[in-house]
Amino acid sequence: MNWYEALIFGLVQGLTEFLPVSSDGHLEIVKYLFGGIEESFLFSVVVHLATVLSILAVFWRDIIHLLKGVFKFTMNEETVYVLKLVVSMIPVAIVGFTVMDQVESLFVADMDITGSFLLVTALFLTAGHFVRKREKPITYGGAFIMGIAQALAVLPGLSRSGSTISTGLVLGNSRNELARFSFLMVIVPIIGANFMQVLTTEAAAVNMVLFPLIIAFVAAFVSGYVACRWMISIVRKGKLGWFALYCFLVGLTLILFA
Repeated sequence: MNWYEALIFGLVQGLTEFLPVSSDGHLEIVKYLFGGIEESFLFSVVVHLATVLSILAVFWRDIIHLLKGVFKFTMNEETVYVLKLVVSMIPVAIVGFTVMDQVESLFVADMDITGSFLLVTALFLTAGHFVRKREKPITYGGAFIMGIAQALAVLPGLSRSGSTISTGLVLGNSRNELARFSFLMVIVPIIGANFMQVLTTEAAAVNMVLFPLIIAFVAAFVSGYVACRWMISIVRKGKLGWFALYCFLVGLTLILFA
């Protein structure tokens, strides 16, 4: 992978990781457009690390506040919130340890598969856009259901942020709280997935020129930071409809013409 391909992959990863349009789906599209080019193991780890760091850069105050509450070792508001985050991670952990090999077999730059799941994302976003605004707090049950939506989003074309936020909106949760909860609940799964990848990949598979890695890391971090902040504003304003239309048009185009 040369530097401009790394730049494009990094930008796409960072922007689409947080916008409700599916990062995996768009990376599959980029691979298709570039003639089937594949990400290396090290490249994948680097760009995902960049997106995690971009979340930490946006939410570092919230994370420190939550950790301070947890280390008081009492069942306070912060501890309850963290427990809900843990509950939300259970479904994706189950998927990761049981059927991830079968899921990864779908990542073959097949535009019919990607397009079909983008249409599903459009349905999720449409439901979230038109649901009546309510201000219910996130419950343990709601966190688990959002976790199921996140687990389903391991499929190429099914947006993680779109699925979890739309699910939360259908459950009646506060838009302000959903924007934060949806992003915080993905930090540990991304780190865990990359840790498992490190454990299961041979050292010989990580060779890659340093410069493209740096380009990809910076592109993913900067675009991820911008996209994360933009998405928080979008959720609070309830403007998911345009993304639903975008996913519908791209998904339909892929199925019909790609």
